[in-house]
Amino acid sequence: MQSVFVAGSITIKNLPTAFVEKLDSLLAANLGVLVGDASGTDKAVQEVLRDRGAESVTVYCSGSHPRNNLGDWPVRHASSDAEPGTKAFFAAKDILMAENADVGLMLWDAKSTGTLSNVIELTRRRKKSVVFVNKRGGFTIIRDIPSLRNLVELMSVGARELAEKKIRLSIKLNELDNEQLGFSF
Repeated sequence: MQSVFVAGSITIKNLPTAFVEKLDSLLAANLGVLVGDASGTDKAVQEVLRDRGAESVTVYCSGSHPRNNLGDWPVRHASSDAEPGTKAFFAAKDILMAENADVGLMLWDAKSTGTLSNVIELTRRRKKSVVFVNKRGGFTIIRDIPSLRNLVELMSVGARELAEKKIRLSIKLNELDNEQLGFSF
């Protein structure tokens, strides 16, 4: 069964109608859903999936138990050597979802470095991401480095500066360019 990594910005608690419709289309297509356990988008997605009676859902968490599992779905634990509660600790589940999914469906506020990191991880694995950009009110498809760079251009100067500090955005994009060209450092 094909699976979709569904995630988004922790600051987004209300899902746009178009995003919910995309979730409904995933369920209608009988695709598996991989979702995290965070508040914000993860929890809002879980609410929709629970309300729809979705069964093909797996909740991913870092650590021993999920923070949210509203549908009592199977849980996949990601191990992490990072300090519990840190960004690196929780990122382990996102990396595992990127590895296990066939495609991504993201809800992005054009500033969240966590959601952007998920798109980068999927792109690194040559997997497509369908990203609903809240400030544009529409979807964009990320298939490769140029489309990823176009997505990054939607960020404000301040959001890009923060992404440089938090996830070393320019370095990650350059690494992806080099990986696509077959170089490794």
